Amino acid sequence: MQIQLTEIALTKVQSFIDDQGLGQNAGLRVAVLPGGCSGFQYGLNIEEAPEDEDEVLNLSQGIRIFVDPFSVQYLEGIEIDYATSMMGSGFTFNNPAASGGCGCGSSFTA
Repeated sequence: MQIQLTEIALTKVQSFIDDQGLGQNAGLRVAVLPGGCSGFQYGLNIEEAPEDEDEVLNLSQGIRIFVDPFSVQYLEGIEIDYATSMMGSGFTFNNPAASGGCGCGSSFTA
């Protein structure tokens, strides 16, 4: 499985992990959840360690990504970025597996 984070996204994730004082087992959980206006929505969370059934990606920058078995099928090749605009800031998703989406930017159809 391949998930990419841009440099700014990596910096933000590392900052969140550092701010929470978590150890080297910590990482970013990337999940796909039923819901949102297009059928699925993304979920991101900093966690202390992966669950037993998770796929764990160790990015070269030292960031760990945790993905549950359900979400794996929807996240192959996704790029996660962190954007700042006049409307606010947050993570954005470029998912080649998405066949549609909506204006909120965090909901998609597969």
